[in-house]
Amino acid sequence: MTDYARASSLHGIAEFASSQQVSVDDLFKRAGLSPDILDYPENLITYQSLLKILEQGALSSNNPLFALQFGMQQNLAASIRPLLYVMRNAGTCGEALQELSRYYQVHASSARVHIEIEEGHAFFYYSPAATLDLSRMQPITELVLGGGLQVMRMLLGNRWQPQALMLQHAPAKDLSAYHRLLGITPTFNAPANAWVFDAKLLETPLISADHELQSLIRQHLDNLGQITVEDLPSHVQQVVRSFLPQGRASIEHVADYLALSTRTLQRYLAEEGTSFNQLVDQTRRAIATRYMTDSNMSFTQLSELLGYAELSAFSRAFQRWYGMSPRQWQKNQGSHLSKRRLIATRR
Repeated sequence: MTDYARASSLHGIAEFASSQQVSVDDLFKRAGLSPDILDYPENLITYQSLLKILEQGALSSNNPLFALQFGMQQNLAASIRPLLYVMRNAGTCGEALQELSRYYQVHASSARVHIEIEEGHAFFYYSPAATLDLSRMQPITELVLGGGLQVMRMLLGNRWQPQALMLQHAPAKDLSAYHRLLGITPTFNAPANAWVFDAKLLETPLISADHELQSLIRQHLDNLGQITVEDLPSHVQQVVRSFLPQGRASIEHVADYLALSTRTLQRYLAEEGTSFNQLVDQTRRAIATRYMTDSNMSFTQLSELLGYAELSAFSRAFQRWYGMSPRQWQKNQGSHLSKRRLIATRR
């Protein structure tokens, strides 16, 4: 079985390689890949290719900590987008890390991250794919744990005070170099790879928690990979329908949620003969028609439900859909309904 990671694992590699005086084109050439793969972050690359790029980066830059520094500087919002959404909407730090553990396979097919608690200490473990040669795992392990450091800082801010960092491999450079980067000296040749910290920090509440959105994202991540291109337009409409009241129904938000780049989402929808704007418009029209037929919701409330900033924007869209104002349409519908009731009574 071949183990894969998403191309987003390498987000920002061109800029980082340049800062290390290394040609990103050369790194990808030596790994047998084209840098164009980064244009589509959801693409899959083999762990072996990822490893070759990181190893060559360390050699070309003469910096054994190339992968660790890269992981510490990556933009999490781009490298683990769907996972970041579900983490940020958890209730506590501990719940966020459990969500990351549950869905990490979306980002990397065989690797695993998980949390364990022992005698008041929390262990945030990273276990690489079992099929890989562990003697060569230093670059990928340090890339992931460098990113893990960013995750913990994102969740805890100034509260994040690690007690230890355990690494299964031997040091790639002198210990002082690690200490300068991380603020602590790792324990090398350890039985596992893990950040170690006070378990009480797991109880820290997250102020950004949105449980309704978290449930929606969980559902999506559970189904990720089962959606065909043919199914995509209807799935996009479902996501848009859920995001409209929250003001999140932009192509950027929806693409992030689907773990696609905006360019890829647009391309897939074009292949199905539609576009994101068309789907949003169709979704809004369907919702407006249903609510204006079956509820007493005011036009102002409905415009907010549909994600319009102003009532006038909703009115203009409605005029385009039906050639009349919402009020006139509702009046006509009431007239039609009265006629149907009268005919039914005569029967």
